[in-house]
Amino acid sequence: MSSSSTSPIPLGFWAASLSLIAIFAASATPIPLYAIYRAAEGLSYFELSLTAVFYFVSAITALLVFGRLSNHIGRRPVVLLAVVLAMLACVVFVNVSGVVSLIAGRVLQGLSCGLASSAAAAYVTDNAPSRPAWLASTVTSTGTMVGLTIGAISSGGLIEYAPYRTVVPYLPILAGLGGCAVLVLASRETSPRHAGALASLKPQFAMPAASWKLFPVAGCLFVATWALGGFFQAFGPSLAADQLGSSSALVAAIVFSSYMAPSALGGPLTGTLSPVAAQRIGAVAFVVCVGALLVSLSVGVIAAFLIASACAGVAQGAVLSGTIRGLLANAAPQERAGVFAVIFTTCYGGAAVPSLVAGQFARWLSLPQVLSGYWALSILACVVTLIAARHSLASEHMNVTEKSESMSASPRGTGRYP
Repeated sequence: MSSSSTSPIPLGFWAASLSLIAIFAASATPIPLYAIYRAAEGLSYFELSLTAVFYFVSAITALLVFGRLSNHIGRRPVVLLAVVLAMLACVVFVNVSGVVSLIAGRVLQGLSCGLASSAAAAYVTDNAPSRPAWLASTVTSTGTMVGLTIGAISSGGLIEYAPYRTVVPYLPILAGLGGCAVLVLASRETSPRHAGALASLKPQFAMPAASWKLFPVAGCLFVATWALGGFFQAFGPSLAADQLGSSSALVAAIVFSSYMAPSALGGPLTGTLSPVAAQRIGAVAFVVCVGALLVSLSVGVIAAFLIASACAGVAQGAVLSGTIRGLLANAAPQERAGVFAVIFTTCYGGAAVPSLVAGQFARWLSLPQVLSGYWALSILACVVTLIAARHSLASEHMNVTEKSESMSASPRGTGRYP
């Protein structure tokens, strides 16, 4: 048995993975409270969508400016900063008094999640065992979704059954973040300090040339899948209350999580497929599932809605895991933070812009009508993916044919081919 299959998983892997999950759990904790904030503060759909936009823009800013910083000052300091910002955001949310404080908390969470998306994800990859090969890409692509699920479900349950429902949901998250900080401090650094930290703050999209060739398709898939996540983040509680007839914060959390949680299954289910095959199958499944989501929402059947949402989440996980595997295949360790910065900048941008547009249209359109725009976006991404996959297969066939012709035309009796 190879040593790679028996060697223990480093503490740094657990510290990075749990920090990534906890930071995103913190970012989801306020979401089941949106209906309470909306009623207490008189917030509109547009203002709620605006909080999501500020969150995504802050995350993008952190990725663009600080996305490569951990390559120079180390993974641990940047991950610790992300944890501290997440804790500060929880303190702000305990004292929400209007849309301004709500936006301020979301900005802090966006900065925290942006830092974690590059530094913590790179730290996960640095520490991940070589087997199973899909482990690192699955954690980095769906750990965020698992965290969002944990944060939303725990918050929704505490809102329903615990006292001080605008305060208590943040307490376990604060404790969990504190534990993550201790684990990170106890872990080994994987990226030694070296010069260039200030220069790395200059916004720059840095990936290996081979990864850039894969990026057009990857970008379309990132945008389509994360856009739907932005829809659930901005409108999940409103979907539960206005479209599905439930005022329960726990139901609102389940609606939000029904898309996020199942994404963790997508990576393992498609782990034996090539990245291109995972993209192709996942993209087609995603379109079908979003269509089913739209139909179930239009008729107001909550069970069908949750099933369609869960299936869309699995498809999303397959797409993201396969795509990230493909982009990381050609990246050296010192290039990983830059690759993740590009990946998550695209993801957050893909969530922010549709959320802003959807917030405007939600003033005049129903939420099912708004969702139809997200379905159109998923169809576009699927078409691009299938066309690219077809061209890739045609190119491979051409290369095989040329090689075969070259071999058959070689002189006989030489014992080798030119």
